[in-house]
Amino acid sequence: MPSFWLRLASVQGLIFFQFNLHLSKAALALAFGCLTASAICSHAYAQGPISYNIQGVEQDKLLNNIRLHLKSLDVEKALLTDPYWQDEVGETVAKAVQPYGYYNSETKISIEEGDKVTVYVTLNTPLTINKVTREIIGAGREDKAFRERFNALKLKEGDVLDQTIYESFKSSMFNYALSNGYFDYYWQATRLDLVREVKQANVLLIAQSGPQYQFGELKIIGDDKSKALIERLKPFKTGDAYSSAVLADFNRSLNQSGYFTRVIARPVVSEADNLQVPVEVSLLHRPRDAFNASLGAATDTGPRIRLGWERPWVNNRGHSVSSDIFISSPEQSVTADYRIPMKNITRDYASIEAGYQFIEYSNTSFQSETLSLSGHRYWQNDTSPWQHDGSVTYLRETYDQGYLSSNTTSMVLPGYSITFREKDGELNINNGSYIQLLGQVGKEGFGSDIDFAKAVLEAMYIRTFGDKHRISLRGELGAIKTNSFDEVPTSLRFYAGGDKSVRGFEFREISPTAEVISPDTGELDIDSIGGKYLVTSSVEYAYRFADNWRVAAFIDAGTATNELSTTLTYSIGPGLHWLSPIGPVRFYLARGFAPDDRTFQFHLMLGPEL
Repeated sequence: MPSFWLRLASVQGLIFFQFNLHLSKAALALAFGCLTASAICSHAYAQGPISYNIQGVEQDKLLNNIRLHLKSLDVEKALLTDPYWQDEVGETVAKAVQPYGYYNSETKISIEEGDKVTVYVTLNTPLTINKVTREIIGAGREDKAFRERFNALKLKEGDVLDQTIYESFKSSMFNYALSNGYFDYYWQATRLDLVREVKQANVLLIAQSGPQYQFGELKIIGDDKSKALIERLKPFKTGDAYSSAVLADFNRSLNQSGYFTRVIARPVVSEADNLQVPVEVSLLHRPRDAFNASLGAATDTGPRIRLGWERPWVNNRGHSVSSDIFISSPEQSVTADYRIPMKNITRDYASIEAGYQFIEYSNTSFQSETLSLSGHRYWQNDTSPWQHDGSVTYLRETYDQGYLSSNTTSMVLPGYSITFREKDGELNINNGSYIQLLGQVGKEGFGSDIDFAKAVLEAMYIRTFGDKHRISLRGELGAIKTNSFDEVPTSLRFYAGGDKSVRGFEFREISPTAEVISPDTGELDIDSIGGKYLVTSSVEYAYRFADNWRVAAFIDAGTATNELSTTLTYSIGPGLHWLSPIGPVRFYLARGFAPDDRTFQFHLMLGPEL
């Protein structure tokens, strides 16, 4: 007998029918009943969760809470005909609506074909707020901001009771107190009295704020050579009221300064003395020397490489020095920059820059060799996206172009620029804006060989809609006024054409021209020599058809000229963008239309647009 039941359990009834046909009808009925119940149960679970159709409730917050509570109710549809389970559904709905003041709700159930069950809810009259009693004990009572925050409870006399607002206020008030230096804050009394007979509720809130703590001294954990620099970045003084928002600004400034590999500032409340909380700054300085290399390519310059070196710490005042070497087929340059932080280290600094540049373009007879030395003063207000740059530049340029042969011009150019730049990414930009206005002047007899004034306005606007449609607008305006244009260095003149100008034409191809004798062939050539005025514009639409691919179409127009009435050159064409891990790679096939010429040009660009 024992072995028989072991086999029965192991095969779940199969042997029962094969070897026990002599059992009574009652036993067979019992067996069939068990199997049938098992099948029904299995079928019910296979049906999945019940879909409830809620009627009689219009407020989204109540509907969502009812659905959330019913979802957690473990019941099968077949059982909902049982009064017990109908009561369970009613109690579940009642619990879901009570936090919103409805303590007298009624529920009825209608079972429909399919998976749906309709729940009819009658909310009835809700509880309303009869009285709100609030009190602050401690230093917070004299703090205007604390009082305003404490009195901002949204529950007022006559309002429908909403316990979510009540509980949320208690949590948010506690967090506000801690964020503003009330580290000993606690609720001395909180009570929500429900008087269901008269459908009213009374609220009691008594806060013990304790004293307000203050910022204490800085404690540097690590090499303290940056102590003076960190003191200048600190947005608070010892004795100022503690604020987590101010401390967050401090951390942001530290991380944006560029001097640290890792840095974090935090309050050490456990070490507070006389209500002053020391601020511990844990840091790791950047290496003494940093090197970097970057590769790129563009139709205008071909392959290009940039090598960089930086020493972020020249002294404990935060002075830094950096240098770059740029190499491409038409251009080679080396620059050095010595930076001196001012009051606001990340947005306010002086810079001394020196550079040498050699340029030779194969599509023209243009050659240029430039030496420059400049001083810059950059500043930007904390709440402003506009960066200012006041500068004085000494430039000495020797150039051969067109009918000019080995001409040298020296200039001293005071200048000013203002720049707005905003973008949602460093590499792949979906939305961004850029505006820059630049002006430079030079006066003959004051370090310059000629009178000179130049103004340039550049702008770009990028917007993406629906994550697929991308519009890019670009424009540039420029003008030069001088008493001797022939002596204006070619690097200061205006040219159009190329990847970032009017596509469909070679780099710097669009400008006034001059006839020259080619030194290689002895034949007469026509060369671009640069103009007094510049205007370019571009409109591009791109459609994202895959995660990392966009197809594009554009139209460009513009010219560089000595006459304002010159006809514009324009181009059109398709493009393809690959959003690579190292930045967007953009391909364009452009058809250019000049007043007396038609051209095709392929353009390749690697890197972000802003």
